[in-house]
Amino acid sequence: MGFFDLRSTVSRFRFFAVLEALSWIGLLVGMAFKYLPADGNEIGVKIFGPVHGTIFILFVITALLTARELGWSAKTTLLALASSIPPLFTVVFEIWAVRTGQLGELSAPDARKDSPAASPIAS
Repeated sequence: MGFFDLRSTVSRFRFFAVLEALSWIGLLVGMAFKYLPADGNEIGVKIFGPVHGTIFILFVITALLTARELGWSAKTTLLALASSIPPLFTVVFEIWAVRTGQLGELSAPDARKDSPAASPIAS
């Protein structure tokens, strides 16, 4: 399965987690260009503001669908939703969820078979 194979809810969750973090970066860069120069330019915020807002909503919907499908506890669901507020925390949550087994097939040992750490050592 590819990194962004969108056929499952879990894969869509990963996709929107990364996309939400990238849109945060775009919005932060746009805000820097708006507020740091003396006569700032608002174009970055005008572009990335609505883009980030749309992706934020899609991430929240996907997180709720994933929580329902995987039977997440209220704590895990709240952590997923709260991760969308600070910049880049959706990726931090996704990494944590994979490592702790919260993301189903993405957390399974065979899902990481292509990683060097999962390769058997020849003896």
